[in-house]
Amino acid sequence: MKSLICIWIALCFIGCGNSEKKEVLELVKEWNGKEILFPTESYTTVLGKDTFMMEENPEYKVVVYTDSVGCTSCKLQLHRWMELMHEVDSLAKGRVSFLFYFYSERKNELNDIFHRFNFVYPVYWDEKNEFYRLNRFPFDITFQTFLLDKSNKIIAIGNPVHNPKIKDLYMNIIQGKAASESEGIRTKINIKSTDLSLGAFDWQQEQTVEFILENTGERLLVINDVLTSCDCTTVGYSKEPVHPKDSVALSVTYMAEQPGRFDKIIKVYCNADSSPILLRITGEAK
Repeated sequence: MKSLICIWIALCFIGCGNSEKKEVLELVKEWNGKEILFPTESYTTVLGKDTFMMEENPEYKVVVYTDSVGCTSCKLQLHRWMELMHEVDSLAKGRVSFLFYFYSERKNELNDIFHRFNFVYPVYWDEKNEFYRLNRFPFDITFQTFLLDKSNKIIAIGNPVHNPKIKDLYMNIIQGKAASESEGIRTKINIKSTDLSLGAFDWQQEQTVEFILENTGERLLVINDVLTSCDCTTVGYSKEPVHPKDSVALSVTYMAEQPGRFDKIIKVYCNADSSPILLRITGEAK
């Protein structure tokens, strides 16, 4: 089972190049089964206020380590974490806890982000970065989130709010479903352009462009999820399966937070061979 999960996680990053796939598989094999050690001197807050947390040892823990590099609203994706926690709680109430560990000197900025999203969940502040020193986490933030068992041993690695395939893996494990090596029914797609420029525009004016995905395969095209690199970018699209030779429009809306040049990435997860598909919008908000 352990080796199958390792392979499944590697498949979740199938968009990587061959050398990257090999590195991912080696990293997953190295970390799978490791015991995570927790610091003794961290303290807990909710919306910036100190709080007391009772020690508990649920069946599963989702552990998120974030340092200064990952401390931005775009990278944290708090709204997606709240959605995930609500979903997990509805399926496995009391069996899974979420532990968010932060090492950052930008505490006030982070608390502002928590307030903005009304993130009313406990976060652990590790001022001495003891959590990292105890475990020496991978440098890539993609691999700084873990699913642990009751003994604090890693059974899956990867960020479930950044990658829906990782989310599926976490949910399958939590619900006792076997991980599958199969990638399911696949199709092929064509996109005339994956890179669109919005040009120069008034930064206070919302901008919208469309990407057209054409199903050139012989199976239905199903879009599983669309992730953006920033909350200032939203995507609308039909959730209906796309028949062969038909197409679907992804309407991308960008609302600048301030003047300046921007370069945003949209990841489209679907049952196409090339998934995840990377789309890009650029421009200058004046």
